[in-house]
Amino acid sequence: MGLVNSLVRFFLEPRITEIQRFMDNPHEMQHIVFKELISKAENTEWGKKYDYESINSYKKYQERVPISTYEQLFPYIERVLKGEQNVLWHSKIEWFAKSSGTTNDRSKFIPVSKEAIDDCHHKCGKDALAFVFNNYGDTKVFDGKTLSIGGSHYPNPYNQETRCGDVSAIIVQSLPLWAEFSRAPSRDIFMLTKWEEKIEKMIQSTVDENITSLSGVPTWMVVMLNQMLEHTGKKNIKEVWPNLEIFLHGAVSFVPYKDVFKKLCPEMGFLELYNASEGFFGVQDRKNADDMLLMLDHGVFYEFIPMEDFGNENAKTITLEKVELNKNYALIISTNSGLWRYSIGDTIKFTSLKPYRFKISGRTKHFINAFGEELVIENADAALAKATKATNSTIIDYTAAPIFIEGKSKGGHEWLIEFDKQPTDLQQFAQLLDKFIREINSDYDAKRYSDLALQMPKIQVLPKNTFYNWLKSKNKVGGQHKVPRLSNDRLFLEEILRLST
Repeated sequence: MGLVNSLVRFFLEPRITEIQRFMDNPHEMQHIVFKELISKAENTEWGKKYDYESINSYKKYQERVPISTYEQLFPYIERVLKGEQNVLWHSKIEWFAKSSGTTNDRSKFIPVSKEAIDDCHHKCGKDALAFVFNNYGDTKVFDGKTLSIGGSHYPNPYNQETRCGDVSAIIVQSLPLWAEFSRAPSRDIFMLTKWEEKIEKMIQSTVDENITSLSGVPTWMVVMLNQMLEHTGKKNIKEVWPNLEIFLHGAVSFVPYKDVFKKLCPEMGFLELYNASEGFFGVQDRKNADDMLLMLDHGVFYEFIPMEDFGNENAKTITLEKVELNKNYALIISTNSGLWRYSIGDTIKFTSLKPYRFKISGRTKHFINAFGEELVIENADAALAKATKATNSTIIDYTAAPIFIEGKSKGGHEWLIEFDKQPTDLQQFAQLLDKFIREINSDYDAKRYSDLALQMPKIQVLPKNTFYNWLKSKNKVGGQHKVPRLSNDRLFLEEILRLST
């Protein structure tokens, strides 16, 4: 074993042992996290309002503290943005992760404490490296550099003494200086705000580096890699970086992108992360798996609402002890940044209870249910993956929305798709997509029976870069921003259609 791998093993093996400990004792670990969060926040304004000092059980917490959306919590966050401290969390808040959650015009400013940076975001990054090392024993990833792509940060518009930005920029800015030796591009290039300039300088500065891993949102990594191939004239990225081994990805489902990346970089491995502005919640712990391990010792306490109850005024949360396999849950979190019983907007489905592994199944607000079909992102991604495989096609990005019933016309779904490789027969592709959704989703299948309620899906092929240009027009290029997969209205779809004509 080389010197680098020996050093890596020295630093990462203790963490692998810690992870195994919480995998073996998940409920005990979550109880410890719960007690620590309550204890540290009891003297904050929020803690005093809900008398955290007397909360000695989850039942009391559940009864006393309300579930909050961002809009409901914002009056408190706004005060912190303006410089007040000890409002939601006891330590000083100097960073805010700016996120839209989708791509709408309302920005969210998520407080990020030092504890969250150190004990959640950085710790989970270390976990990802630990799993790479554990699953790829002969890896040479640590002999080279990780190329990461993300957003930037800037002064907080409410208070110039603190800063806002994409969570990826906050994480990179907070890394110790020695970490700069193992990552690319340099911090000053990573933080550039002009996307075109950033990509160009990334390409120039990394083309001759020994890049062994990639890290970032698939949407933007595809853009950078394609431009790298144009710059070098190479056929695939392996010809640019021959030692490239793995792509650590998150923020959007990887299902529509997997074939694209396989084409861009043959023989590259993939490792999925659940990294959000609100926290770092999951890491793919097994090679070639399609689920992630729920990280239980990162200063995050988890609750869950069964999706059939979500939105009901009297809906009750449950903890890990009561979750079931293959059931959709809305995720509720309490964090070491002061997000208390916060409805993050994601839904997850557990694939294993020993240990707790899960998949992101969609969004509480991103679905199509205009006709009772209950189409969620997980259904759409799975059906598209099968349809593209069957037609030897690949997709760059997509969005879908209802076709509403007008007069005697029937309802349906309209899909806007940007292909990397278009199917030779678009009608066949539409039929296969419809077939696979019907197999996956019984509600959709019932509405499609004999074309009674829903007609065949309508596929619109978009020119290359349409989604990129739409995001750019919204000033949403880079970082955590992404195209909304499904919407229950036609707002996003009509905007994108107008841009493509």
